[in-house]
Amino acid sequence: MNDKPQTILTDTAPAPAGHYSQAIRSGSSLYISGQLPISADKAPLPDMHFETQARQAIANMLRILEAAGGAPADLCRVTAYIVDVENWPRFNRVYADMLGEAKPARTVVPVPELHYGYLVEVDAVATLPDREQKAFTRPQGNDL
Repeated sequence: MNDKPQTILTDTAPAPAGHYSQAIRSGSSLYISGQLPISADKAPLPDMHFETQARQAIANMLRILEAAGGAPADLCRVTAYIVDVENWPRFNRVYADMLGEAKPARTVVPVPELHYGYLVEVDAVATLPDREQKAFTRPQGNDL
C-alpha cells in the first residue's frame, strides 16, 4: 500500500467545482470532501425537497466511498450540515435508510445557509481495507 496521499476521483459523483478533491486516501484512511446534492451529470434533481437533497448528497458520499474500495461499514465519521434544525428528523430517516446497519460516529451541524441554496452537505472519514479501488488515484504533490 502506498502511504503517500492519493486523489480519488470517480465519474459516479459530481466532479469537484473548486480547488479540492472528491476524496483523498492516505494509507488506509479515506477523507471524503463535502458533498452537495448535485447529480454526477449535473442534471437537476427531480425536486428540491429536503429528503431528495439528503438522499443525493449521501449517495454521492457513498459512491466516492465505493470507488475507493469501501462500503458503509468502513465509515468512521460523518458530518452533516443541514439548513434549519427542523430538518434533523428528516435527515436522520434518510441517513438510516441509506446506511443500513452501519452506524459511524456522526455530527449534524445546523447552519443558516449552504452554497447554491442547497439544504444539506455531508463529508466523511473512513478506514479502508486493502481492496481494489474502482476510481482514478494519483499521488499528491508537485510531480504531476
